[in-house]
Amino acid sequence: MLRGLYTAASGMLTQQRRHDTVTNNIANLNTPGYKQSVAVSRSFPEMLLSIVGASDQPNAAIGPIHTGVLAEESLLLHLQGDLLKTNRMSDFAIVSEIAVPGAVFDESGKYVTPEGETIFQPQAFFTVQNRDGEIRYTRGGQFVLTETGDLITPDGAAMLGEGGQPIRFEPGTSLEGLSLTADRQFVDAETGEPTGQRLLLTRIDDPNRLVREGDGKFRLNEEDAALARELEANDAVVVHQGYIERSNVDSAQSMVDMMAAVRAYEANQKVVQFYDRSLEKAANEVGRV
Repeated sequence: MLRGLYTAASGMLTQQRRHDTVTNNIANLNTPGYKQSVAVSRSFPEMLLSIVGASDQPNAAIGPIHTGVLAEESLLLHLQGDLLKTNRMSDFAIVSEIAVPGAVFDESGKYVTPEGETIFQPQAFFTVQNRDGEIRYTRGGQFVLTETGDLITPDGAAMLGEGGQPIRFEPGTSLEGLSLTADRQFVDAETGEPTGQRLLLTRIDDPNRLVREGDGKFRLNEEDAALARELEANDAVVVHQGYIERSNVDSAQSMVDMMAAVRAYEANQKVVQFYDRSLEKAANEVGRV
């Protein structure tokens, strides 16, 4: 009897985790460059029940029994978000459609080869350096140009350019007077004269290995550092100035998922209440007999 109680309780915990993931997606619906998360659940290993010493065949199998479910992890969906025109020259949006020879990616950015190997579509990211000197990656393209000419994120991380150096213009420069060329060079908007600064984008071959941090930033663990490299000449990546990339959260599907999580939670809750009443009867009524 208690096994069923534990199974229902694990279901409640899993649906709570799923609900938290969906509500976090909805809360970031208007966050530029936000990538939605999907809670992944799996069942505990099945247990095989058997009869011991009750038949001519020792340990005769009765059958398998499921022992519950758990929310194993949350996966990020690094799909392209829609572009929103802002007309602010300090806003930038990446459109990344990097192809892999022989791979046809599905809606989730995944391709499974005939041999069973899973390949994820590479993605391009802005490269920034936080206050601790650590490299981070982001798709949030809202930047700020300080009075000293430093191009930074709203939280103060330095935007990196060619050679992995922070982008720095002449003091007093305004992004309203600069344009970004197709090869990501900053030039004077009127004369077309180069400023000597070029936007650095990093290609992540398996974006699912990225670890989410706050403020729309991601990092790679040391063992995954080789997944980050500069863009190749034939990579289909374009940066649009005056635009931002909207989050790729599907608001309608998120509401459906949230209601499904709530109803599944309530169903497991009713099972727990049923077991609670059964245990009460066993302790208070059956025990007296």
